Amino acid sequence: MRKFTYSVAIVAIALTLGLQTSFADSAKVRAAQEAAEEWLALVDAGDYDASWDETSSFFKSQVSKDAWRRQVAKARGPYGAVKSRKVAGSQYATELPNAPDGEYVIFQYLAAFEKKSKAVETITPMLDADGKWRVSGYYIR
Repeated sequence: MRKFTYSVAIVAIALTLGLQTSFADSAKVRAAQEAAEEWLALVDAGDYDASWDETSSFFKSQVSKDAWRRQVAKARGPYGAVKSRKVAGSQYATELPNAPDGEYVIFQYLAAFEKKSKAVETITPMLDADGKWRVSGYYIR
């Protein structure tokens, strides 16, 4: 009987610790989503310079402001204004291909634009060195 009680206590402690980690990760996901949506508002408004200013230090080391301005205008310009957008999914990660280890959340949004009724936007905020979530990647298809 004691062995069973002891095992149950260990399992309960492990589950509690796991839940605390899940709660912490969900708080991180919420903070990352807020940063992503604030950043998307800049892109939606056509303020590409400000959107670059608000990207992660990693992003800025990979893409110049001028290059970003050209790339985002080319990618988003043909679609027109955003009509709607909703989160389709998110994934917390600490490792991504071609990126330094860190804390990331990959979001996929289903979006509708004036000239493109169905698009998928993938936005990846990362926890930057100053402790703030900032976008480190954006892709639209």
